[in-house]
Amino acid sequence: MRVSYSFICFPQMSHFTSEDEALLQSMLRQLLQSVKEKITGAPSVECAEEILLHLEETDENFHNYEFVKYLRQYIRNTVGPVIEEETEKCTSAQSQGEISGYDTLVQHVSKKARESKEYREMIHALKNVMMVVVESLINKFEEDRMHDKELASKAKKERQSGYYTDNCSDSDSSFNQSYAFMSQEQLQLLAEKLDPSQPKEVRQEALQTLCLAPVSDILNSESWPSLSKHLTISLADPDATFSEKILRFYAKTFSSSPFNMTREVYTSLARHLESYFLSGEYSLHISAGLDVSNTDVNRLLKKVRLLNEYQKEAPSSWIRHPEKYMEEVVESTLSLLSLKQKLNHPASPDFLSPMHFLALLDIKAMWFKKWTHAYYSRRVVFRLLENKYKSLINAAVQQCLDYFEFCKAAVNKNSKVVDFAQQHCSDMQNFSYTGPELQYIYFVHSLCLLGRLLIYKEGQKLFPVQLKNKKDTVSITDILVLFVQLIYYYPSYPKTALAAHTENYSPESLVMEILQVFCDQTGCAAVCLYTDRVIDALLHPVQSLLNGTEVYINCLETTLLDVADILARIAASEDGLSLLLYVKTEKNAEDSPTAAHVLVQFTKKLLRDDISLLSGSELMPVKGAFVFVCRQMYKTCEGLQMLIPYGLHESIAEAWRKTSLISERVPTPVTDADSSSSISQESKSSLLWEETLLDALLSFSTTPKGLFLLHSTDAMNDCVNFMFNSLSKKIQTNEYEDFGNRIIVTQMATTPMAAVALQNSGFIKALVTELWALLECGKDDLRITEPKSTPVDPIDQSCQKSFLFLVNLLTYPAVFELLSKRDIPNKPMYSFREVPTDIIDIIDRLIILNSEAKIHSLFNYEQSHIFGLRLLNVLCCELNTLLLLETQYKVSQVLLTAQEENVTETSEGPGVFIIDGLSVERNHVLVRINLIGGPQERILPLRELDKGSGLYPWPMFSSFPVPKCYLAKIPRKAEFRQDKDLNKLLKLLKSPEKPTEWAEICRKQFRKVMKARPDSISGPILAELIEKFVSYLSECRTDCYFSMGSYKAMDVDVKKENLSSVQQLGVEMTVRYGKYLNLLKEDAENGLCFVLVNCEEFLKQQQRTVVSSLCCLQEHYAGYDWFASSIFLIMSGDRERTLTFLQQFSCLLVSAFLWLPRLHLSMHLPVTTVEYGIHPVYFCSAHYVEMLLKAELPLVCSAFHMSGFTPSQICLQWITQCFWNYMDWSEICHYIAICILLGPDYQIYVCISLFRHLQQDILKHTEARDLQVFLKEEALHGFRVSDYLDYMESLQDIYRPMLMKDMRTIKAQNT
Repeated sequence: MRVSYSFICFPQMSHFTSEDEALLQSMLRQLLQSVKEKITGAPSVECAEEILLHLEETDENFHNYEFVKYLRQYIRNTVGPVIEEETEKCTSAQSQGEISGYDTLVQHVSKKARESKEYREMIHALKNVMMVVVESLINKFEEDRMHDKELASKAKKERQSGYYTDNCSDSDSSFNQSYAFMSQEQLQLLAEKLDPSQPKEVRQEALQTLCLAPVSDILNSESWPSLSKHLTISLADPDATFSEKILRFYAKTFSSSPFNMTREVYTSLARHLESYFLSGEYSLHISAGLDVSNTDVNRLLKKVRLLNEYQKEAPSSWIRHPEKYMEEVVESTLSLLSLKQKLNHPASPDFLSPMHFLALLDIKAMWFKKWTHAYYSRRVVFRLLENKYKSLINAAVQQCLDYFEFCKAAVNKNSKVVDFAQQHCSDMQNFSYTGPELQYIYFVHSLCLLGRLLIYKEGQKLFPVQLKNKKDTVSITDILVLFVQLIYYYPSYPKTALAAHTENYSPESLVMEILQVFCDQTGCAAVCLYTDRVIDALLHPVQSLLNGTEVYINCLETTLLDVADILARIAASEDGLSLLLYVKTEKNAEDSPTAAHVLVQFTKKLLRDDISLLSGSELMPVKGAFVFVCRQMYKTCEGLQMLIPYGLHESIAEAWRKTSLISERVPTPVTDADSSSSISQESKSSLLWEETLLDALLSFSTTPKGLFLLHSTDAMNDCVNFMFNSLSKKIQTNEYEDFGNRIIVTQMATTPMAAVALQNSGFIKALVTELWALLECGKDDLRITEPKSTPVDPIDQSCQKSFLFLVNLLTYPAVFELLSKRDIPNKPMYSFREVPTDIIDIIDRLIILNSEAKIHSLFNYEQSHIFGLRLLNVLCCELNTLLLLETQYKVSQVLLTAQEENVTETSEGPGVFIIDGLSVERNHVLVRINLIGGPQERILPLRELDKGSGLYPWPMFSSFPVPKCYLAKIPRKAEFRQDKDLNKLLKLLKSPEKPTEWAEICRKQFRKVMKARPDSISGPILAELIEKFVSYLSECRTDCYFSMGSYKAMDVDVKKENLSSVQQLGVEMTVRYGKYLNLLKEDAENGLCFVLVNCEEFLKQQQRTVVSSLCCLQEHYAGYDWFASSIFLIMSGDRERTLTFLQQFSCLLVSAFLWLPRLHLSMHLPVTTVEYGIHPVYFCSAHYVEMLLKAELPLVCSAFHMSGFTPSQICLQWITQCFWNYMDWSEICHYIAICILLGPDYQIYVCISLFRHLQQDILKHTEARDLQVFLKEEALHGFRVSDYLDYMESLQDIYRPMLMKDMRTIKAQNT
C-alpha cells in the first residue's frame, strides 16, 4: 500500500478529518498485524510493551511499514528545517574551532532540535491524534470479536457435516485469533460460565473468549484455580470439539508460559487421565488390540501425546525453578504410569494401561532419558521410584522377562508361536495394533527404560526387585544376563516387516545399544557387565560351538558379531581385561578355563575354518571380529602373557599367508572394463581380509615380547609396509590412533630387523622429507598475507612432532643398522631443491655442517642447525651411539672447529668466543660427549643465558681437555666404623667352610647392610663381596645356567691397537672416568684392553655362525662392553681378577641380563632368537618392566602411552650402558651388586623403582610433550638404590615366581 503523506498535517486538531483517521487506523492495523505473533507470544503486558519499544532492533522490515514511513516523513517536515538551521550554525562554528568532532556535532544538533518549539508542538499534536486513532480501534474490538464468533460457529457446522480431519492438539489454529486483555472481573465471570453445570452454549462461548486472552494473565489471575478445575472436568466432555479446544489451550500454555505456570496445567492433565483410566467408562484391553482411528482412542492419544511432548520439553527449564515444582510434575507422571499396579484396582493383566499409550508415542522412552540426564532431576525421579513407585520398575522387568520366555519358546524348533515383534505389512492405511504388537511396544519401552535406569548408581540401588510370580529376587546381574540372552534368542523377522522398524526396534539392536553405552561408562560397566555370569552368558554361543553342542540361535552370524563387539569393548578397559584374563567361566569346575582361553581357542578354530555352522561370506566378518577381541588382549603385556601358549600369532600368520596367495592371483583392474566386473566381490573381500590379518599381526608389536613373536611370523616387512601405506592414506588420524602408531614405531626402532623394515618401507624417507619441509621449505600453497613469526623456541612447535619421532626412532640398534660403515656425502655443492631422504642426510645437512656449501644450502641456517645439535645431544646420551658417531664422523672435532671459528676478530691476542644460540648448543654437546659421570659427578652447562650480570658464566673451549669446572669434586670417603652387620658379612665372605645355606645367609646379611649403611658396600668390600659370591655360585651345579667351558687367557700383552675403533674410544672414556674416580692408575688402558680381547675370545667359543644381512649379527658385538668395563673399575683395574670373575659370572643366569655381549650370537639361545638380533633384556626384562609398570604405577604407564614413547626403550638404554651417565658410580655398583646377589629379577625392580622415583617429573614432562627427551638427557637425580630396597622386596614377593620362570626359559623359548 502506497500513501501520499503530504496532505496530512496535525498542528491543529481542526484539520484532522475522518479520512485522515481512517488512513492512520489502516496503517496502525497493518503494523499490529505484522507483529501479532511477537505480541501474542509475550508472557505479560509489560513484555509486549518491551517488544514494541525495541521493534526497530528486532524486526528487519521495520522501516518498510507504512506507519513508520509516515512518522519519518512527518518528523522530517516538522523538525527538518530546525535541524538544517542548527547544522549550518555548528558547521561555521566548527570551522572556527569552537566545536570539534562529529559526535559532538550530532549531540549538539539533537539537543537543540528537542528543545525547539516545533518539536514540542509536533509531539503534542501527534499524541492527540494517536489517542483518537487508538480509541477508535478499541471501540471496534467488540465488533471484530462478534464477527470471529460467527465465523467459528459456521466453521463448526461445516466440520460436523464434512469428513474427519486430524486437528492435532498442538496445531497453531488456537493462535489465529484476535488478541485481547481481560480484567480480573472478566476472568471470574468466565470461570463461572465454564462451570460444568452451565449450559453447553454458555460454556462454549466462555471457552472461546478464554482462548483469546493472554495465557499469562489467565494463569496469574485469582480465578485460575476454579478455571483449572472446570477445564480439567471439561476434558472428559463427550463433545470432541469442546475437549479439543481445551487441549489447544493447554498446548498454547505449554508453548508460551514458564515452567512455574505450566506445571499446574500439566498436573491437571495428568490427574484427568488418571481419573479417566480409573473410571468405569474406560474398557480397553490388550487382547482386543487398539484401533487408533477410533474417535475416543484418538482423543485419548492426543491427550497422552500432549503430556509426552511436555515431558520431553520441561527438563530444559525446570532447573531454574524450585525443586518442588519439578517434583509435582514427576510425581503426577509416575502416579499415572503406575496405575495398573495400584492396589485394589479391579483391572486384570489384560488392562491396557497408560504406559502402553505412552510407549506407543515414545517407544524408546526418550522422556525418561531426558528426566534422568541431569542429577538435579535424576535424584528426585529415583527417590520417588524407590519410595512410592517401585512397581513401575517391577512392571518393566516383568515385561522383559515375559518377552524373553516367549523368545525361548520361539527359538525351539517345534514352536508355533507368532512373533510379538512382527510389524505391519506395507499397507499404510491400517491404523490398528494387535495385542502382541502392543505388548512388544511396551517391551521395547521397558527395555529402554531399564537400560537408562541402570547407568546410574541411584538406579542400580533400586535392585534387586521382587516380582509377584517369582520366588527369588531379580538382581542387576539377572537383568544383564537377560539382555545378553535376548541377543541370540530373539525371533527372526519376516521379510515383509517394515525395514525401518526391524532395524531400529529389534531386541538385538536395542540391547546392543544399551550394552555399548554400559561399556563406555566405567562405573556402570564395573557393576553391571564385569561379572562372571554376564561373561558366561556372552560366551554361551562360543562355548557351544567350541564344544560341538547343539546351538538354538536364529541368526548365528549376527549373534557372534554382537558378542564379539561387546567382548572387545570389555577387553579395552583395565577391569574388563582382568575379568577376561583371570576369572574362570565356570565357578564350580576347578579346571575351568578363563574367558580369554575360551576366546583364543575359538578364534584359532575360526581361523582354521573348523566351525561347520558358518561358511563362506558369513565366516569372514566373524573371524575378523574375534581376532579383534584377542587383539585387545594381546596388545597388552598381561594379555599377551596369557595367550602365548596358544600360538595365536602363528595361526594369524598362517591365515595371512593363505589369503595373500589368493590376493596375488587377483587380476589387475583394466581401465576400460567395468569396475564392478574387473575385480569380483570375493577378491575384494580377500584383500580386505588380508589387511585385517596384517593389522592384527602389527598389533603384536605394541609390546616387546609381542614384537619378538611378530619376528617369528616372517611377516615383519609386510606389516611395516601395511602400516606405512595406512598412514599415507589417512590424511588425518585421531589422536588415539596417533599414539598407537608412535608406540609401534618406538618398539620397532628398538630391534634391528624392524628398523631395517621401516627404512625399506619408505617410512623413514617420508619422515625425513616431512621434517625438511617444515624446517626449510614451509608451505608454498598458502598465500602469505603476513610474515611468519620468528621462532622463539630452540625447536619450533611445527617441528616438535618430527623431532620426537626421530628421537623415538634413532635408538642404537636402529642407528647401527642405518649408519654403520656409511660415510656422510660431504658434497662440494648442494642444490636448494636437494631434499634429504635418509638419516645420513640429516646428519650431513643439519649436524655436521663442516663446509660453506652446507651452510649456504640452508634457508634457515641457525634454526635448522640448532635442530640438528639438539638431536645430536639426545643421540649421544646413548653411549654406544656416541661411540659410533664419534669414530665414523669425528663429531667432537667438527664441533670444536666450529667453536674455534666462532670468535671475535682482534689484532691483539686470541679472540673472544661469540655467545649465540649455536655456540651455546655446541658447548653443551661437547661437554656431554666428552665427560662421563652421574648427576653429582659432572656438571653440564645450561643451554640458556643467565638473566643476571654474567650473561653466560660457562667457559667455552675449542680444544681438549674439557675445562675442569665441568667435573665435580669427588667427596672424600668418610671413615666407616665397621658395625656388627658389616663385620658379619665380611666374616661370611672369608669363611673357608661354606654351609648349604651360605648364599641365602649372605643375601640376608647384605640386605641388612644395604638398608643400614649402603655407603659401606663399595670399593674393596664390594669387589670381594661379588667375587666370592659369584665364585660360590659357579661351583654349584644348581646355580649354573650356562656351561662355562674352558679358556686360558692369552699371555701376551694386548695393545689398544688390537681393538676396533669403537672399543678403543670406549677404553679411553672408561679409563678417563676411572681415573676421575681414583680407581685406576696410569697404565690401566692396556689392562682393560686385555680384559676386552680375552672376553671376546672366551665368548666366541660359545657363539654360532649366523648368515644374516643385519649389521649387528656380524662377527663382533655391535657396541662397547660397558658391563666388563664396570667390573674392571670395581676390581680397581686388576685385569686377571676381572677376567676370572667374568668367566665364572658367565655361567650364571644373571649374566644374560647384566652382561649383554654374553649372549651375542650365543649357542645357548635358539637359532631363531639369534637371527632376530633381539636380546633377552628387551623381550624379557623390558617386557616385564612395562607389565609391572601398568600394575604398580598406572599414571606413569598412561603418561608413556600419551607421549607415544615406551618404557622398554629407555630401560634397554639404561641397562645396556649399565646406567653410566645416569647414576653416580656408587649407585651403579649397588645396582650390579643387588642383581648379582639378590637375583636377575631385581634388574626389573630397579627400573620400576626408578619410574616411581621419577613419577612427578614424568607427569610434568608428559604435559610439556618432551618426556623422551627428558628421560634420555637427564641423569637420575636423587635416586639411591638402597632407599628403594624395601619396595623392591615387596615387588619380589608378588612377581618373582612369574619373572624367574620366564627368565629361566630364554634358552628354549621362542618368545
